[in-house]
Amino acid sequence: MTATALAPLRPRTDGATFSALFVVILMVVPARLILRGLPFALTPAEAVGLFAFVWWLCAHLTLSLGAAKGGNPVRTAIYLYAVAYLASYAQAAISYLEPRELELADHIGIIAIAMIGIALLACDGVRGTERIDLVLKTVVVCGAIISVIAVIQYVFTYDITADIPIPGTRIRGEAPAIMERNGLNRVAATTSHPIEFGVVCSMILPIALHYAFAAGQLGRPAVRWWLCVGLIAVGLVFSASRSPVLGLAAAGLILLGGWPHRRRVRAVLTLLLFLVVVRITVPGLLGAITGLFGNIGGDESVRYRTSDYGIALEAISRHPWLGQGHGTWYPPYDIVFDNQYLLTAVEGGIIGVLTLVGLFVAAIWASLRSRWAATDPTTRDLGLSLAAALTVPLVGCATFDLNAFETTSGIAFLFVGLSGALLRATTTTTTREASA
Repeated sequence: MTATALAPLRPRTDGATFSALFVVILMVVPARLILRGLPFALTPAEAVGLFAFVWWLCAHLTLSLGAAKGGNPVRTAIYLYAVAYLASYAQAAISYLEPRELELADHIGIIAIAMIGIALLACDGVRGTERIDLVLKTVVVCGAIISVIAVIQYVFTYDITADIPIPGTRIRGEAPAIMERNGLNRVAATTSHPIEFGVVCSMILPIALHYAFAAGQLGRPAVRWWLCVGLIAVGLVFSASRSPVLGLAAAGLILLGGWPHRRRVRAVLTLLLFLVVVRITVPGLLGAITGLFGNIGGDESVRYRTSDYGIALEAISRHPWLGQGHGTWYPPYDIVFDNQYLLTAVEGGIIGVLTLVGLFVAAIWASLRSRWAATDPTTRDLGLSLAAALTVPLVGCATFDLNAFETTSGIAFLFVGLSGALLRATTTTTTREASA
């Protein structure tokens, strides 16, 4: 027998490898950078998402590319979301649209295809819990990396992302990565806004906690994962925004409801210790965050967000079912809603809102169904953590424009797809064990 025959087979590149590459590009490359030479703005991560959509289409025409076949409720929810989006676009396109509106609708449609593509790739191309772990661990590590960037921005008021040149890209807009609120910095790391950065950290934190706890239970080194948890938590606080806190509170309810009693106690004590450390090391930061909730009635941003309901209802009444077309409600020509549900109701109608909510509800159900179906404690905890992470965009859509932020939208659609992959992996394993 030759040495070649004895050598272990190298795992080939699959959907998990491609999804992990998408995560690195999405999170590490600054969101303000777009590709050169295109007639419209397209980030490198969105270009990867478009390729993922093409891969998924080709994979379902053959049996050799490793795409999963058979029914999957998450894939069905993605289909319905895509069909509703296409129907809204078609209705807008056959009616008269100004050239500017049609151009924006085409642009937003391309980005939507990219997000749908990455969700389908993750759902059908990531096969097995080990490959799901690869993608999610990449998300956690990248979350820790951008949190380090956020710490540098906050402490030194220095935007290190401005010194990250990426060949073939150019800068889009002049949105600063460091803002100020109540005399304190608000940082965005590599994302396009502090709110987006905070929501990204809220989505990743439950996943980071899963791997930290799992490493300890399996007798593996856990310090590195707890370091990631700490960095991501610090990044969330440094965003100094309301939406991440609300999202994390919703995720925390899911986690506390599913964790064993001992872990709940540890989590609460750790949270209290973390808050004490933040209060001592960064005076005034916690007060600024709690002040966002203590003065909601007099908060200017809250009044601004709620004052546009009448305008939204009037716009919805003109096209109640399919909306006026995605991308056609565009600031600075139109007001900013800071509410994805309102914006989707205007642009995609009632059907658009139902399919958007259904997308996340189906993904959360699939994650919890995976928890109930799995026999392995680690996989059960992963299902719970993924469900908690998916509640963040579900809640966050009510407080900010999810689809306007590429990083948040990319992570959300990736998690939706991974929930379908996890459901398939756990139900397949359970079926095999039952027939053995």
